[in-house]
Amino acid sequence: MTHHQHNTDWTHKYPKPPSLAELGLEDREQDPKRKSGAALTKPKKFRFQLLHDWLTETFEPCRVGDIGGAKGLLAHMLIRSGWEATVIDPYPQTLPTKYKDLKTGKRILLKDQENVPNIPQAFQPEMAQDFDLLLGLHAHGCNLHILNGAAKYGCHFVLMPCCVIDEPKTPPSGIHWLPWLVDQAKKNAFDTEFFKLNFKGQNIGFYGQNPNNRYQKPTAK
Repeated sequence: MTHHQHNTDWTHKYPKPPSLAELGLEDREQDPKRKSGAALTKPKKFRFQLLHDWLTETFEPCRVGDIGGAKGLLAHMLIRSGWEATVIDPYPQTLPTKYKDLKTGKRILLKDQENVPNIPQAFQPEMAQDFDLLLGLHAHGCNLHILNGAAKYGCHFVLMPCCVIDEPKTPPSGIHWLPWLVDQAKKNAFDTEFFKLNFKGQNIGFYGQNPNNRYQKPTAK
């Protein structure tokens, strides 16, 4: 994950996150039927596959900056789907040797020489000018930079925020991080939507469509 030396206060207290109903999302936990097959909640390790599927269903292929993209598995899968994906992370890592395709159930093996484009630096808003879409999956310390960069350079964004660690600014006591971030995006005239992925852990995100986007708009959901 990408790190910045800003707020590191682990003791800051926030209320519980908004419920799925409050966010306008279906509360699958209230489904009286027993889950099975594809409906079963996936382990956190499959978050990249699930986010890849959601992205390719929601957006047209474009130039995406995967901020805090670590090993680059998500970027690799997007490139295979016809996107131009670049990892932006000051701690570059090699791709995993294998991963599971959730749609086919098959194991995909990666060759030793395979890699993805990588910028080994902490993300700064100015980097947004080279992308159509900025992506932050649990990107510590980068959420506000992503919003600022997207607003300044006409990008769309997708965020799945997890905590306030290393962020340059945090919400006041009594306000949860997620809706506060959404409010910051709306102040920059973004039209935002929430979404939920089917893996364990912090699986709620939101995306913003920049009205000044220079490139292709997201597809209608």
